[in-house]
Amino acid sequence: MLNSDEMARKAQKPAKRPVRKRTDTGSKSAPKRRNMRAADRERAIVDEAIRFFAEHGFEGQTRELAKRMGITHSAIYRHFPSKEALIERVYQEVYLSRWSPDWGAMIRDRSLSLEARLTRFYLDYVERVFEYNWVRIFVFSGMKSFGITGRYLDIVRREIIEPAAAELRHDLKLPDAKSHPLSERETELFWGLHGRIFYLAIRKFIYETPIPPDLDAIVRDAVQTFMDGAKMTMPKLLVSG
Repeated sequence: MLNSDEMARKAQKPAKRPVRKRTDTGSKSAPKRRNMRAADRERAIVDEAIRFFAEHGFEGQTRELAKRMGITHSAIYRHFPSKEALIERVYQEVYLSRWSPDWGAMIRDRSLSLEARLTRFYLDYVERVFEYNWVRIFVFSGMKSFGITGRYLDIVRREIIEPAAAELRHDLKLPDAKSHPLSERETELFWGLHGRIFYLAIRKFIYETPIPPDLDAIVRDAVQTFMDGAKMTMPKLLVSG
């Protein structure tokens, strides 16, 4: 039996506090996000924005992007002052980074036939741009007028389409583009080839329908068929123009 003094001391003794178990999620993921360096956070936002816009288009809201990443909405705007600024960064990452500075010189390299040059270019082009994020963002941009599609196609026109048309004139011993500017009908011939090859990517990543596994053969066939027809058509266009 406890006497009155012992009972009082026992009553004053503090109860043991329950031990809370630390979960793996609480001990690892949260501190990692809070302590992420600014450069790493910006990189993570850009990478996730590329995937997000490829899936949802540019109508996707930055608030949803933040929720998807598990960060606050304001965290995005600490790195990018506006949605347009984030989209511009996506353009630089997805499009400009994949454009080879060698392509323009490749089209003008007269040590090879024009058919060989176009074949080399499109084989390399297919390898670089036939990718889910690239194709879907390109198409979404064209529908929402964010300027990505138009700016990119302007590079294609300046570096590939017009030089290729001028090179075909040279091969056929026709007047050069300086003395007789290229007509729209001439450049449209080459846009037709470009569109034919890019349509394979549309079928795969937009329509989600099968395309041939051996794209190299398809590209070679497309360029060869194009050149056979263009050699006959170009002189007629120059005369009629």
